[in-house]
Amino acid sequence: MTAHETAIELKGITKTFGAVVANDNIDLDVKKGEILALLGENGSGKTTLMNMLSGIYRPDSGSIYIDGAEAVINSPKDAAKLGIGMIHQHFKLVEALTARDNVVMGTKTDRRLNKKALSAKIQKISVRFGLSVDPDKMICDMSVGEKQTVEILKVLYRGARILILDEPTAVLTPQETERLFAILRKMKEDGCAVIIITHKLNEVLEISDRVTILRRGRSIETVHTAEVDAYRLTELMVGHAVDLSIERPVTEKVQGLLKVQHLTVANSEGYNALEDVSFDLAGGEILGVAGVANSGQRELCETIAGLMKTKDGAIYYRNENIVGKSPADIIKAGISMSFIPEDRLGMGLVASMGMADNMLLKSYKQGKGPFLDKKPSRELAKALIGKLDISTPGINTPVRMLSGGNVQKVLLGREIESNPSLLITAYPVRGLDINSSFTIYNLLNEQKKKGVAVLFIGEDLDVLLELCDRIMVLCHGRVTGIVEAQKVTKNDLGLLMAGETLNEREEDA
Repeated sequence: MTAHETAIELKGITKTFGAVVANDNIDLDVKKGEILALLGENGSGKTTLMNMLSGIYRPDSGSIYIDGAEAVINSPKDAAKLGIGMIHQHFKLVEALTARDNVVMGTKTDRRLNKKALSAKIQKISVRFGLSVDPDKMICDMSVGEKQTVEILKVLYRGARILILDEPTAVLTPQETERLFAILRKMKEDGCAVIIITHKLNEVLEISDRVTILRRGRSIETVHTAEVDAYRLTELMVGHAVDLSIERPVTEKVQGLLKVQHLTVANSEGYNALEDVSFDLAGGEILGVAGVANSGQRELCETIAGLMKTKDGAIYYRNENIVGKSPADIIKAGISMSFIPEDRLGMGLVASMGMADNMLLKSYKQGKGPFLDKKPSRELAKALIGKLDISTPGINTPVRMLSGGNVQKVLLGREIESNPSLLITAYPVRGLDINSSFTIYNLLNEQKKKGVAVLFIGEDLDVLLELCDRIMVLCHGRVTGIVEAQKVTKNDLGLLMAGETLNEREEDA
């Protein structure tokens, strides 16, 4: 058995959902000892294709071959028997259990082994693939990177030789990403086949051997990574050349628009999600916020927007303390603030309503009389479709039927049209393809040029460094640094995200 034998071969795979063709006659192969990147815009069919490999969906037509033999995969259990393991972006771990308990959960025989025997078995796999896992550590006490390592260990423990990872670095620090890539390279050396789905082109170029590009459900081309660059990959994804540079316009700053002082906020469990957070934000400035998942980003946004109560501290908008004010109070006070939450269809929009009615949500309370005038909201919806190139069958089509990129355009377009002086946006390009992402960046820069103060919660450090003027880093709810974006590196941000200050690093050096 050589490292060049084919581990997976898909032939003519087609999958439809009603009238929508998610995958159209796709051919794909992955060799043993190879890392294949799967690229494509939102809605191109990447996750659907991998869900058929992992047993979540079944193809309408076509064949799947594993190790050269045709396979029928009707369930995740079938996939596991064939040595296929998929690690989803949102981990499937039980927080109240240890790493060891999570690893053996669902196995029939190994649960009967004692802790010592189980730990020895886990340790053997860990050494083989370069994993660093404490079997006795509780999942709730782990960092995001450690949790991901446990997920990888889970599938390897079950004998997986084919590993599928969906957006695996979305919430990792650069240092955690490096450790993950070291693990994947170790798996590659051991003869495993690895498929990675990601939107981050720099990571595709760094880790993969080949890249398969999907566009509108079809396989466009498979290329050797060493023979392409980011511009070529983007062109294959979207069908035309794309400028990958992010503008950072120089503007005249209006100081004193937002000032946060010694802000402490408790989460629903009573623990401090934010502790003694202080910063300021000027008009005509984009302040980025970086941090690993659950570092207080959501609580920061929602507290400023009046959705969460504070334990201590003050939030000044043009010298007026808005702590204690509800969103309605903030509007009544004449404060023009827009908040684009992380949960687009939960908090931002009503999924069952169309664009026109979602436009109305922002302004219906301002109407006079018992009847709503829907004409302005319909006109605004039509204008945004043209301005932002929103793909929708019509302004009354439920927004839940739209792709993630189009949903985000609807939400951002509505908030911007209210002419805010402060714009708070949480992960606005998460899961979006390159075209949609650059539309969002351009919209934010337009607001910056108008003198709007923009608070940008992001996870892609390359984007934060290019788009933002300054970057504030949170770690466990505390500010570890506020830095000039043009004067720091990704590695610097990673250290701050891990709780180390840059001054400490310089002293150690």
